Amino acid sequence: MKVKLLSALNDTNIDAAQASSQRQLGISISAIAGELEQTLPLNLCLILDKSGSMHGSPINTVIQAAERLLDQLKVGDRLSVVAFAGSAEVIIPNQIVQDPQSIKSQIKNKLSASGGTVIAEGLALGITELMKGTKGTVSQAFLLTDGHGESGLRIWKWDITPDDNKRCLELAHRATKFNLTINTFGFGNSWNQDLLEKIADAGGGTLGYIEHPEQAVEQFSRLFRRIQSVGLTNAYLLLSLAPKVRLAELKPIAQVSPDTIELPVQSETDGRFVVRLGDLMQDAKRIVLANIYLGQLPAGEQEIGHLQIRYDDPAVEKQALLSPIVPVYANVVQVYQPTTNPDVQQSILALAKYRQTQLAEAKLQQGDRAGAATMLQTAAKTALQIGDTNAATVLQTSATRLQAGEELSEADRKKTRIVSKTVLQE
Repeated sequence: MKVKLLSALNDTNIDAAQASSQRQLGISISAIAGELEQTLPLNLCLILDKSGSMHGSPINTVIQAAERLLDQLKVGDRLSVVAFAGSAEVIIPNQIVQDPQSIKSQIKNKLSASGGTVIAEGLALGITELMKGTKGTVSQAFLLTDGHGESGLRIWKWDITPDDNKRCLELAHRATKFNLTINTFGFGNSWNQDLLEKIADAGGGTLGYIEHPEQAVEQFSRLFRRIQSVGLTNAYLLLSLAPKVRLAELKPIAQVSPDTIELPVQSETDGRFVVRLGDLMQDAKRIVLANIYLGQLPAGEQEIGHLQIRYDDPAVEKQALLSPIVPVYANVVQVYQPTTNPDVQQSILALAKYRQTQLAEAKLQQGDRAGAATMLQTAAKTALQIGDTNAATVLQTSATRLQAGEELSEADRKKTRIVSKTVLQE
């Protein structure tokens, strides 16, 4: 399995007369399989809310979704299941799936709804189970909840803050240190969207929304198809910039596909910037935007930086492999004419949609309903520019309701958050 790494500036031409120029560097990263390479075995943990609010149809449809995943697992795949309410328990220990029917029976018998919602304890147990099967696998968790975390409980062995939500974020960050990915699903309309988004972002995963119980099977299957295509894991982007070229100070790097996430950047002693990407898929590119500034450069083709990917290949059990270095060039011209790249422009608009929606949510929290409506309308127009009509409909509907003096329902708020980050799945 190899890395495919491509890059392009939103405008390759740079005006030689300008003291400073701003550009967006689009970077596309994916895995490429050889002819004889097989898909990697999965190490999947389902961390499921069984609190009292999940009683009835919700818990039954979650069981159906878990059963459907079992039917899709292949020889050599591993599964574990953790359930949490007022406390957490392992109901299916980490194991290679050999008897799916027996596992289905255990899930049905043990997954009954009652009690509170202690998310962090369930997440901690899930991480523990995943760590038993990481060798040579793609290790991911599906965390599903319909509520908010509680506080005041001690979890696992780590000495961290007693607040349940903060513990969840700490656990998600720690999970990536062990090459684990945490995906989150909000079920219904009462879950904490800020918390689940932060867990997914910190854990290198994705946030899903199950508005109605009957959507659980498809939402689980949609994400499952994505992780089945993972070819390489624990990938990091290594970015080196030439003299007179620098990263923007505020929000310098973001991922825009398959989900939009602001990515944290670390600096190494050799001056390189390091950004964790997580798993690399074969049929879904990770597309990243770097916001850079270029000082005045001499005319001609100039190398302004270079890129490399550091990654693990579970198929051959090798870590910290390095892709070939890819140089980045700019064309510094005396007579400037723009040469815009349409793909990078699309990525810029996708990031704009996300950030405009964030601004709208901030204004709404501050009580500025008119300002929130205006920003949502702007985000809707941006969505239309990139052909995301579903997002445009959701965003414009929310804007219209605010303009009419209505309150946004919890479903409206959650759909707005989801469509800001990705293309809405019907």
